[in-house]
Amino acid sequence: MRTGIFLGYTGGFLHAVNEVVELEKIGVDIAVVAEAYSYDAVSQLGFLAARTSRIELGTGVVPIYTRTPALTAMTAAGLDYVSGGRFRLGLGTSGPQVVEGFHGVPFDAPLGRTREVVDICRRVWRRERLSYQGKYYRIPLPAGQGTGLGKPLKIINHPVRERIPITIAALGPKNVELTAEIAEGWQPVFFYPEKSGEVWGEALKSGAAKRDPALGPLDVMVSASLAVGDRVTDRLAWAKPQLALYIGGMGARGRNFYHNLATRYGFGEAADRIQDLYLAGRKTEAIAAVPDELVRQVSLVGPRGFVEERIAAFAAAGVTTLLVHPLSDNSRESLEFMQELQSLLA
Repeated sequence: MRTGIFLGYTGGFLHAVNEVVELEKIGVDIAVVAEAYSYDAVSQLGFLAARTSRIELGTGVVPIYTRTPALTAMTAAGLDYVSGGRFRLGLGTSGPQVVEGFHGVPFDAPLGRTREVVDICRRVWRRERLSYQGKYYRIPLPAGQGTGLGKPLKIINHPVRERIPITIAALGPKNVELTAEIAEGWQPVFFYPEKSGEVWGEALKSGAAKRDPALGPLDVMVSASLAVGDRVTDRLAWAKPQLALYIGGMGARGRNFYHNLATRYGFGEAADRIQDLYLAGRKTEAIAAVPDELVRQVSLVGPRGFVEERIAAFAAAGVTTLLVHPLSDNSRESLEFMQELQSLLA
């Protein structure tokens, strides 16, 4: 099982770069940078590429709606170039609140658009002249749109790789099925290994049946909070604000993917209460309403023996990469947590 570090949305990136440099030395495999309505991930990854030499770098994730498909492909090729072939493109749909509320573009046809974006990216990386007549993207613009002067072009540069690995963040059954069919990797969130088969098993099986063998096995890249030791029980509380934000505030009532996931895990009553409190502006109470048991099952927090058991559960559920977020406020302890994780996987 591979290990990775998940760099979040807020603050401290320049400090985190030094941590990534140290993590590269101890053998951590990948660092991913998030993007929603924060700083863009691309500029930060370019900085990381200059400071590292071996560790894989990825977006975790960029929304498909916020860049044209060709720009997404160009950006991925550029990051793969400056990193010497170490880039992984993480894609996702985000949600209507971010896509429509911050970027001002319609949140429509997430499945169809995802499929077409992936297809266009791979054509660009193969240096094909880009002539694409999809349902959602038509390149060049068809007659009657624009000036009529557009012509099929291919990327000027020769990409380092014509197949840059693509990871898709997906939660819903149809999205997960599509991911298992067309992507190199799948990035679920709040992954509860003992419940994963019940929630996603059929979708993964259906997608895998249509998968091109050339893609290789699906890399299941799971995010998890991390704290290893005999005195880290209090760190469960540190993981609750993010869970509360996603379950309670990332989406409107009835249109929240994370609330739906917590419900499918068996925490429906708690999810309803978290959402009610969060949408009412009572965020502190919403955070307190996140059950310890939910945090415990989707994280790696506890004594070494317990964390070892959880790692085994993740492995049994098919996880191939652990993207962790150390629950610590100092670099030394974060590094110690990562070293413990590396030793448990050795």
